Amino acid sequence: MTFAIPEDLAPEVYPLAWLVGTWAGHGVIDYPGIPASDFRQEMSFTHDGGPYLNYTSTITTIGMDGEVGQVWSVESGFWRVAPTTPEGIELKEFQHPLEVVMADAAGLVAVYVGAVGNGRIDLATDLMARTESAAEVNGATRLYGNVQGELMWAWDLAAFGHELQSYASARLSRVTDATGARVDGSNATPDAAAESDSTPPGGDAGTDS
Repeated sequence: MTFAIPEDLAPEVYPLAWLVGTWAGHGVIDYPGIPASDFRQEMSFTHDGGPYLNYTSTITTIGMDGEVGQVWSVESGFWRVAPTTPEGIELKEFQHPLEVVMADAAGLVAVYVGAVGNGRIDLATDLMARTESAAEVNGATRLYGNVQGELMWAWDLAAFGHELQSYASARLSRVTDATGARVDGSNATPDAAAESDSTPPGGDAGTDS
């Protein structure tokens, strides 16, 4: 995948530079006790010159006839390459330690730790907190991968008394680059770009090296 590193991007987050921009596409939710559902997602990574990336994600369900359903999940947070390797994380030579903080509008806050390298990101929860009314989620892992210029991701959850298992996955295409410019071949809006690929992925995201 060809991408340009923004001139004002902090050097500390260069390993994450390929994520900067807006991504949109489709995925599927399938978890015990939750009706299987297709969804549309828009994910954005931006920066303000600090040693981190700003992250937002909105997932909206899709009905059986393709109509837009309800907003299922809204997340925001910060991704940063850690200055030191967190305890318990073993890195390969090409990897960098990663720390991610995510807050969900449903009342969940998660701290993930993991690694980034060669177009692949592996994360696992180190700490989780929730409001009294939020769903019971005890842990999670996430995998993100650059596959031929697309962003594939998979999300496993330990929730509602169930062991850690697959919860959601998606395939996203780049809509805007690091400068905010539309990527060649994209449609006029992120939603329109998402509609150009209506086939949800069938499993975990793969990666490019």
